[in-house]
Amino acid sequence: MRFLLMMIGMLMIVASCTSSRKENTNNDETSEFQEKWRPQIHFTPEQNWMNDPNGMVYYNEEYHLFYQHNPDTTVWGPMHWGHAVSKDLIHWEHLPIALYPDSLGTIFSGSAVVDMNNTTNFSEGDTPPLVAVYTNHSHKKEREGRNDFQCQSIAYSLNNGREWKKFKNNPVLPNPGIRDFRDPKVIWYEPEEKWIMALAVKDRVSFYSSPNLKDWKYESDFGKGVDHGGVVECPDLFPLETENGEKKMGLTRERESGRSQWRIWN
Repeated sequence: MRFLLMMIGMLMIVASCTSSRKENTNNDETSEFQEKWRPQIHFTPEQNWMNDPNGMVYYNEEYHLFYQHNPDTTVWGPMHWGHAVSKDLIHWEHLPIALYPDSLGTIFSGSAVVDMNNTTNFSEGDTPPLVAVYTNHSHKKEREGRNDFQCQSIAYSLNNGREWKKFKNNPVLPNPGIRDFRDPKVIWYEPEEKWIMALAVKDRVSFYSSPNLKDWKYESDFGKGVDHGGVVECPDLFPLETENGEKKMGLTRERESGRSQWRIWN
């Protein structure tokens, strides 16, 4: 399933400025989703700017799509997380904005997970929380010439993503003084019962681990010292299994040039 979602995510990245119709207006000829130049298969917001898809996750018979969104204008600006859900990846229901900018900054790219074991202790019953892991980007700190303007934070939902609450102790991964420190992709690593984060850090992907999505420990780097043609952005980490049953991990990452790269290792 993770591999399927990864492939879906890659397709959405290619088509992130195009889109689908609002679920309850598919046959409405007067709808704004019937505009002449609006695509009818790929996802688009109701209006204004979107780019990177974020936090694709499947839970309770719904596909969740979050995306970089400026709800106020058609150009890039203060990033929010827009939100939509689908039963079939073709017909989409547009939901209210999931994450708004806050005192830590605007909401850059990230990922979302279902915390099935309630490692965060966010759950108030039997319902596992949906947890968004994202980058806060402080434009104020950036304008001041500081290097620590990006950090990692989390938010959670206990009602199928309809309402989101930010963790009171954000950021969960403060910036150590690195200008490019963003785009967390998080997965649950079952063999060691811990979360693994792949993070875009300058010219490399850095890996962190956590038992609870709140307390993170640095593990290692990949690609350090190699010329990638720019910052390594939006990494994706996922398990793969070969034809003979051998288990490996796959990594994709995007360079600032927009070209993607693959890597598979033991």
